[in-house]
Amino acid sequence: MAKALGLDIGGANSKAAYGVTQKGAIKEIKVAVEYFPVWKKTAKLTEALLKLKASLSQDNLDCVGVTMTAELSDAYQTKREGVNHILDCVERAFTGLPIYVLNVDNNLELPSVSREAPFKVAAANWAATGWLVSQYFENGVVVDIGSTSTSIIPVINGKVSAQGKTDLEKLICGELVYTGSLRTNVAAIVHEIPIKGGVASVSSELFALSGDMHLVMGHITEEQYISETADCRGTSRREALARLARVVCADTEMLTEPEIVAIAKHIYEKQVQQVANGLSRVYTRAKQLASTKVPVLVAGLGKDFLARKAAEQVGADVIMDLGELLPKGISLAVPAVGVALMAAKKFESES
Repeated sequence: MAKALGLDIGGANSKAAYGVTQKGAIKEIKVAVEYFPVWKKTAKLTEALLKLKASLSQDNLDCVGVTMTAELSDAYQTKREGVNHILDCVERAFTGLPIYVLNVDNNLELPSVSREAPFKVAAANWAATGWLVSQYFENGVVVDIGSTSTSIIPVINGKVSAQGKTDLEKLICGELVYTGSLRTNVAAIVHEIPIKGGVASVSSELFALSGDMHLVMGHITEEQYISETADCRGTSRREALARLARVVCADTEMLTEPEIVAIAKHIYEKQVQQVANGLSRVYTRAKQLASTKVPVLVAGLGKDFLARKAAEQVGADVIMDLGELLPKGISLAVPAVGVALMAAKKFESES
């Protein structure tokens, strides 16, 4: 038996999964998500990791599996610096435990190895998602949309078949679309908005985020809007409407609520198209490689209102909710679950 903690340490949100396995079979799995802006609280990362662990279980652990994307945060000058700091914090939090770090080749390695080749472990969480899905599906394309970005991961013939390994490579080939459910600047989604019989260019200021648009559209609740807002005010509908109006340099006295809702709808259509553009490229490649129908497996906070809509646009063979196909409650933290189970499997095989 192995009791493992899986950590997916992000720049804005960190996720953890506590898994208990016996001879590879899952006996227990629990997940937790914590909003933790690394760029503001870099020195408190160790505490945040311990808090995540405590929220899941008081049991002693056998091992810890780690993957990360926080190294991209501008809290660090380079990814090397970020990887080293993140590993320092993990090792302080879990002193004396075996720690396994996931690399982009879908292998677990020791922190000392990761420090020598930081680009091999930077932003490797997609590999954990792909591995987990490959345990259940022969073919599929995962569209995992979190608060900040969209990861598109092809699994073909039971293996992760990603073209890109680094974030840069993934941006080039469509496997990473930097748009998300909460934290994306509206000005990164649209450049123009139809309004009052004309077309207005948008302000490039950080006036409103995708979370405002999705709140107004009814896609998320105030409680799900866990990240900071652009103006550091609240997450009520009234406050979200005010932020969206400001995108065209207006306010709620200059625009009616229906006019602002129309702005939200336009932004939404363009964000779905952003995801669909990346998915179309990956899905076309996957269809060429697979000998059967290829389902699109949607996951993350944006699975229903972004991933599913994008999959419909590209004409997916089948669209499935990963949260309904995997153990209950894990779809919001799939990489953490994947790396937890990989770590547990490795620990059992070595014990």
